[in-house]
Amino acid sequence: MKCGAAHKKWAGRCEACGEWNSIAEEAPLAAGPSGKTLGATKGRKMALGDLSEIDKPLPRMASGIAEFDRVLGGGMVPASAILVGGDPGIGKSTLLLQAAASFARAGKSAIYVSGEEAPSQIRMRAQRLGLADAPVKLAAETNLRDIITTLETERPDVAIIDSVQTMWADNVTSAPGSVSQVRATAHELVTFAKRRGVAVILVGHVTKDGQIAGPRVVEHMVDTVIYFEGERGHQFRILRAVKNRFGPADEIGVFEMTGAGLQQVTNPSALFLSDREKQASGSAVFAGMEGTRPVLVEIQALVAQSSLASPRRNVVGWDSSRLSMILAVLESRCGIGFGNMDVYLNIAGGMRISEPAADLAVAAALISARQDLSLPKDTVIFGEISLSGALRPISQADNRLKEAKKLGFSAAYAPSRMKLAGESGMKVQTIDDVGGFIAACFGEIDA
Repeated sequence: MKCGAAHKKWAGRCEACGEWNSIAEEAPLAAGPSGKTLGATKGRKMALGDLSEIDKPLPRMASGIAEFDRVLGGGMVPASAILVGGDPGIGKSTLLLQAAASFARAGKSAIYVSGEEAPSQIRMRAQRLGLADAPVKLAAETNLRDIITTLETERPDVAIIDSVQTMWADNVTSAPGSVSQVRATAHELVTFAKRRGVAVILVGHVTKDGQIAGPRVVEHMVDTVIYFEGERGHQFRILRAVKNRFGPADEIGVFEMTGAGLQQVTNPSALFLSDREKQASGSAVFAGMEGTRPVLVEIQALVAQSSLASPRRNVVGWDSSRLSMILAVLESRCGIGFGNMDVYLNIAGGMRISEPAADLAVAAALISARQDLSLPKDTVIFGEISLSGALRPISQADNRLKEAKKLGFSAAYAPSRMKLAGESGMKVQTIDDVGGFIAACFGEIDA
């Protein structure tokens, strides 16, 4: 079942999680092939090592797509299993077809197995993307036994399975896409990758909540979990690692969707700020970090008088509960109320931010929109706001300032007690609390 709870008999509804038709019969894990418990069957002794042993550096296969390799931690590790999820139509198949073609052109053998499209459809996409000459082997199959047999025979360097929800294992008596089928097929493919040294990429569908469909145990099985994010109205796409056993998590790669496929964006900060309006109220530039990469984005806010009993609070690209916290701090600690006003907050370019260091930039955009005062266009802002109104220091301030300097910014507002390794060439004004920031940036404000 989806939640992993155990039941003595079948039932239509799981009492633990409330899911319907999710309970399936499984052999107990403590039983061996002969039906005896593991305690009655003696195994072989394991080889034990210690932490002082020095292993060889992990070999990596570069895909030729720098942004894709960056998210993976420098390239793909043989015998690794990677799960890629994303909304329908976001470009998962396009990205992986481009990666497979790049691997094949670099002399690696790549197999692309699709359970959703016919080979002719994949070839049409390859022609549109200019990849028809790449020596990628294609197949359209959903039977897991046939897929494993083919991969055992061909022994490719990279195998792409699109998607794991369409695969069907004939030893599991349930429909493709069910919890039992997804768990069984993912386990077999991950086991094959470890046993034969083949890097396997699994494409996963997502639910309406944005989570990969199926049991969460699949995300625990694989070595790397990557989400492909983006808004339909924007051409930007973000490839984000949320789990990586061979590299840093929370690393991102930025792509732009064009008629010729996904193009890499080597300087995402310049792209996100390219359409920024000059001297507009309600706009603040935040110097953030995504993994090891500094990224500058524009935070936009709109504040208007509301005629509703419960004013609107609409947020795109940020945590709505954190916005409520910032509004409460501004009202309680600084006397600036938003109780009778509609508040709209947007992260420009379709970017999503989860970093607490964006608190101060959000507060600046809100006050700028409320007072109709524009912030200096050459200034970046970052800092975490505590419930007391104090500004907490944040990490990697030097990298944020260097990126801002590179893009032409000359000043920054930042928390005090922040450690800087060297001169950044920018005028940094350090602030102790939100009240001090408002006084330094906006002067006297009417509540």
